[in-house]
Amino acid sequence: MRVAFISRATVYSSPGGDTKQMDATAEALRRLGVAVDIFPTNERPDYRQYDLLHFFNIIRPADILYHIAQSGLPYVVSTIFVDYGAFEKETQGGLRGLLHRVFSDDGMEYLKALARQVKNGEKIRSQSYLLRGHRRSVQQVARGALALLPNSESEYRRFVAKYGVARPYRVIPNGISPEIADGVRTRLPRYEGAVLCMARIEGRKNQLSLIRALSGTPLQLFLHGEPSPNNQAYYEACRREAGPNVHILPWLPEKEVYQTYASAKVHVLPSFFETTGLSSLEAAAMGCNVVVTDRGDVREYFGDHAWYCEPESVESIRRAVLEAHAAPYEPGFRQHILDHYTWQRAGEETLKAYRGALPHLFRKA
Repeated sequence: MRVAFISRATVYSSPGGDTKQMDATAEALRRLGVAVDIFPTNERPDYRQYDLLHFFNIIRPADILYHIAQSGLPYVVSTIFVDYGAFEKETQGGLRGLLHRVFSDDGMEYLKALARQVKNGEKIRSQSYLLRGHRRSVQQVARGALALLPNSESEYRRFVAKYGVARPYRVIPNGISPEIADGVRTRLPRYEGAVLCMARIEGRKNQLSLIRALSGTPLQLFLHGEPSPNNQAYYEACRREAGPNVHILPWLPEKEVYQTYASAKVHVLPSFFETTGLSSLEAAAMGCNVVVTDRGDVREYFGDHAWYCEPESVESIRRAVLEAHAAPYEPGFRQHILDHYTWQRAGEETLKAYRGALPHLFRKA
């Protein structure tokens, strides 16, 4: 079986959790005997080589519709369905804030797609998207999919509630790499007892509130990440407010990331929305207590093992971090993650979804 993974044009130039999910799932599928090639949406695969297209990020239907129309191939979608509408309405100022208050969430996503084309050169190749608009395009993509592949039951329920399209689905868990985690033998003294935040630096990830929350505390905060496109001003605001206990640093190679988690005490992701929060999952497996947002789907992953914060409240973030820092780590949490949330399991569940979507291919095999 040959599958083409297709994601946003900036999936590697501005990497995020979807980049990791796509790469790790592809590698797991290859180990299971599935041939997988990866394409950004602005590249056109030789469709004749593939049995199935696998798209990522249903919230970007303009990226998907072109390939559906050109290929005529069956497809599945990893929804990665984020919903930042409330955050953008509440926090954006100026013209952008006005637009968020005037237009619906789907209307704003349509404007963003147009803006990406003008500002970043991310060409909209689907005339259907331009004619149908964002909401109807999302619905069209969902209705045509053989299966939707959310990261949680919660994500699927949110999608159906918002777009009114129920489709066959299979939950594909996000995961960690146990082989890397188990290979960590070195601790990094610089991070002993520290608080970490591993994420792209942008308003939606809420690092500025985290900096303010830990201002004046004895805790050392390390932010590892790069500013997202169009978030340079936010990045500079974080740098301006960073006191002597705050360290803003670039991305780390994966092995060093795991070493850093193993050395620190707490990992914080106070985002305005998360489907999972991959860095929180990795950190928890390496012995960090984790503080996560109370918005999105994270409770399905972390249950009672995490400390939850309200992203709009600096005091809530501070309180959760201090409590997590003072508490011992629960070893059973790591085993829970290893039992349920690995990339190998993600690959196995994805292959089951393919078997359900295209059973005739596997009968031949």
